[in-house]
Amino acid sequence: MTFTLISSGLLVLIILWLVLDFRLGRKKHLSLADQRETAILHGRFEIFTHGKELFRDYFAEIHRAKKHIHVLFYIVKDDRLGEEFFTLLKDKAREGVEVRLLLDRIGSFEVNKVTVKGLRDAGVQFAFSNRIKLPFPFYSSQVRNHRKISIIDGEIGYLGGFNVGLEYIDEDPKLSPWRDYHLKISGEGVNYLQSEFLIDWNEYSGENLLDRPAYFPDLPRGEVRHQFIPTEAGQLEVSFIRLIQKAEQSIMIGTPYFIPSAAIFAELTEAQRRGVNLTVMVPYTADHFLVQEASFRYLRKLLAAGALVYQYKNGFYHAKTIVIDDKICDIGTANFDKRSLFLNKEINCFLYDPAFINRVTAVIEKDILEAERLTLAELNKANLYRSVKEGLAGAISYFL
Repeated sequence: MTFTLISSGLLVLIILWLVLDFRLGRKKHLSLADQRETAILHGRFEIFTHGKELFRDYFAEIHRAKKHIHVLFYIVKDDRLGEEFFTLLKDKAREGVEVRLLLDRIGSFEVNKVTVKGLRDAGVQFAFSNRIKLPFPFYSSQVRNHRKISIIDGEIGYLGGFNVGLEYIDEDPKLSPWRDYHLKISGEGVNYLQSEFLIDWNEYSGENLLDRPAYFPDLPRGEVRHQFIPTEAGQLEVSFIRLIQKAEQSIMIGTPYFIPSAAIFAELTEAQRRGVNLTVMVPYTADHFLVQEASFRYLRKLLAAGALVYQYKNGFYHAKTIVIDDKICDIGTANFDKRSLFLNKEINCFLYDPAFINRVTAVIEKDILEAERLTLAELNKANLYRSVKEGLAGAISYFL
């Protein structure tokens, strides 16, 4: 009896500590978060949907770099692609090119001390972002730097959903082929990506390079109108709500994890009530425990109101996109889930160019052909095991 009471008391204390840690950590995060977004910029864009094509192009641009290479990833794996990536960066550093690499501490947990030492010995300037830290270790363990951006010679930028690992080039038996959307950018917007990298670099390395003109060359304007939206600590929710409120005819959402906030879900249902056609694309195969079950409670209601929901079956769908009325297109690093909305550092690109949006919608239409339509009848089939998982997923949806 005494042991049970002590154990129960300790459990209650741990739960209270976690709740207090999270709430106070979030309060501090909100007080420090800086809202930044660009004015309308003009650039040139390419979209990559296959990892092998992306990394062939990306590695070639790194190989051609003459001045500086700045890279931020959420995940770099300790595998053959990760090793090729690190070797290329080390080779460029030995050539005299400035190389800075910033990786999320938990997302890139496979990057060990030996690897970091090898990078630094070769001249790569390296830092981890978002380490677990006091006084709020639980909250800080949940806040990840999910941005994936690269800037090469201040003239070429990359932004999107791909990380570095074999699964992203279709060499994972469960998740291949991997479907994702990643942008290659040139033009004046690259200066903004550079500043975003350097803001993060300064925060985690302590080196402030934002006043160095060499990193911000004069760049030509392109034809694609766009703006960048970096977010953290709940700012993304506001951005997504504004997008949804602009819809008059259609909303298309592509995401690996459909776990919206209450406010965003209310805006989606309101859009349906005013006659907006809603289409959602999610994976057929989940890559994390409970993320699929967490989406079902929302998808049921949207399906009942007339939404079309597709489950991508030709591999794993990891794209992050929203298209509004074929007039606004969002592609970036943020998933349509509570972790991206409220916890992670993310960066998205809103595009306003009809020709480029047509290219994106053509990609989406192709993906729909490789998907299976999810029906309300299927979701409503009696399934005790799924119901239990849905209940658990709902309870912890903030952290999935």
